[in-house]
Amino acid sequence: MSAASTFSIREAKSLVKDLSRPNPLIYWADLLATTLTGHVTFQFLLRSGEIFSAEGASLWAIRAALFAVTACLYMRASMFIHELVHLPKEGFRGFRFAWNLLCGIPFLIPSFMYYPHVDHHRRKHYGTEHDGEYLELSHKHPLWIVGFVAVAAIVPFAAWVRFGLLTPLCWAFPKLRGWVEKHASSMIIDIFYLRGDFGKEATRTMKIQEVFCFLWCMVLILRAPVASGQLIDGFLIQAYCISVALIMINNVRTLGAHRWMGDGGQLTFEQQLLDSVNYPYRPWITELWGPVGTRYHALHHLFPSIPYHNLGIAHRRLAKGLPAGSLYHDTTRVSLTGAIRELWQRSWKSNFGDAAASDSLHNDQQSAA
Repeated sequence: MSAASTFSIREAKSLVKDLSRPNPLIYWADLLATTLTGHVTFQFLLRSGEIFSAEGASLWAIRAALFAVTACLYMRASMFIHELVHLPKEGFRGFRFAWNLLCGIPFLIPSFMYYPHVDHHRRKHYGTEHDGEYLELSHKHPLWIVGFVAVAAIVPFAAWVRFGLLTPLCWAFPKLRGWVEKHASSMIIDIFYLRGDFGKEATRTMKIQEVFCFLWCMVLILRAPVASGQLIDGFLIQAYCISVALIMINNVRTLGAHRWMGDGGQLTFEQQLLDSVNYPYRPWITELWGPVGTRYHALHHLFPSIPYHNLGIAHRRLAKGLPAGSLYHDTTRVSLTGAIRELWQRSWKSNFGDAAASDSLHNDQQSAA
């Protein structure tokens, strides 16, 4: 870090101190409009052959458009789980209930699964073994990056196993619950992360949400045989494809959310800031893959209490009000693909050396040409 590159948290806080109050009306309107519209477009997708008179390529084009719209809407609805962790407990209980009812339970991502997100924001935990949302990807083999995205294909099955199989097993064998809570009850990317104890209220919430997720798993298994006499029907196939699309989009987004420069040890505040990325430009596309404020990831790490609807305002104030030498300006990137390309190059260089990295970059450039 050069002498000219500095950051004053006090100066930054003075610019955004009035932006930390969440607006319930915005949360409710956004959640209901997004989720309910997504459910409607999903139904149109399922019944496209009956609703639309088109045939052949035209019908498939309509289905592709409906699939894309549904995926974008469901992606946005799902990402509200991130806001739930940071919202105050008082005043948003009904919102949490509505999100779990409309999205969390049907998508098998109940809100208790995201409680460990707080470890990602603890200064001494970020990037260490206590942070379940961090991998040292800049230092790992490039195949880790490929696998990070490809794993989306099996996550829906893992979710069903967690709630459709492990949940009733915990009821039958209570001693199993401790292992399941630690190893299989968190939305994380580090499979070696061990979930901590979040208190009696969190445990009670987990047990209640588990019941409804189990019941939904039973619906998913039994609805096709009962409704159509088939083991697997169009609903399950489309639901699986949508799930994989959502997880894959989110995993790609996550690859660009950080620079992943950590090596497993504690990082300083400045290092943590520079390890996170903002994408303030081209909102018509960045808002699709980074909805509900997730495209402002560095800003969110800086001020986790700022609600998603104020992050754009906060970024513009900081970009304008902080001096040119502020480290905050170094958190901005224009392109997600560019940031992921940089990650790939760092990973390649870390494993194969400068010459190999140069050859790889040259080959990529030739291919692009």
